[in-house]
Amino acid sequence: MSNNIKTLDKIFLIIKLMIKHNIFLTKGILFSALLLFSFSCTTQKSTSISGKPELIFQSGFEGTSKVVEEKGTNDYGASLEHIAGKVDSYSKKSDWDKDLKALTSKGVMEVQYTGGDSTKRFAKVIPDPTDPKNSVLQFWLNDSWLASEGQNKARVQTNLYGIKGGMKEFYQSVRVYLTDDFNAARSFPKRIPWCTIAEFWNNEWWVEGEKNGFRITVGVGKYTTEESDLHFILEAENAGQKLLWRADYKASNVAVPIGKWFTMDYYFKEGNKENGRFYLAITPDGGKKQVVYDVHDFTHGSYDQAPNGLTGYNPMKLYTSKELVSYVRAQDKTLQILWDDFKLWKNKKPE
Repeated sequence: MSNNIKTLDKIFLIIKLMIKHNIFLTKGILFSALLLFSFSCTTQKSTSISGKPELIFQSGFEGTSKVVEEKGTNDYGASLEHIAGKVDSYSKKSDWDKDLKALTSKGVMEVQYTGGDSTKRFAKVIPDPTDPKNSVLQFWLNDSWLASEGQNKARVQTNLYGIKGGMKEFYQSVRVYLTDDFNAARSFPKRIPWCTIAEFWNNEWWVEGEKNGFRITVGVGKYTTEESDLHFILEAENAGQKLLWRADYKASNVAVPIGKWFTMDYYFKEGNKENGRFYLAITPDGGKKQVVYDVHDFTHGSYDQAPNGLTGYNPMKLYTSKELVSYVRAQDKTLQILWDDFKLWKNKKPE
């Protein structure tokens, strides 16, 4: 029985008792009782919609956190991996082996390369180069290989696929450090439209029978052939890589920090052109929060008549072209991203 029905029953019981015992019942008292019920309904409805922020998972990659091989798997000739262990310094939701079981069908944060070997790419937990007492997740990318779709490309990514029930709304925070080697990309003699650092699937378009594939891509790049700062790229596509919208990087005017830690916040709300929302902000260490993009548009396929929540995403990713990784390597540099303090919530919105 709902709380609203229970409240109404109590009010009618009070009225019956007042009548039974000849207690004078005026229209004003009756109106007040009904008003009390109405207020109770409204209050409960508001609480259920907004709710309190609920932490789903968090990790700073300390403790026993490590990347482990899933033996017996074959992903374009490479093994799948996942993050294991736990961080004891957190009081809750920080066990990689247990605390993701309620979120996804596989119950782990997968690490995927789609081919290649450890001479070309890897993900591992290492001491923070800027603070050896701290531990971070390192993505290291030094070459390309023949991977999915028969293309030569380069990838290190984490996966949360098979999200139970789909996520209609969520908030993620993670600290990010692009090493100084990323400065080599600033002089790349072409545009850089593709260097993905996170991707959101609503839904995964490679799944057999999926008719409403859609993705939102967050990347770093530049839209000029001249040497320039890198900027954040944000775009959405229907299945078949059909562009639906792209955020204007010139309007945000926020450069990607290189050689400095910053916190990156995402907010995703499933919806159409009127009520969908994707928010991206960064906060450089010691600096103020900067809203990079706050897009109100489709966050599901534009043809999807019954959106059912985001079913998978890549929270941390480094995925780019053969050309870019080769250019950086030719300068004796390596594309590297460090990650720390990953946190995922539901019922949390941008401040």
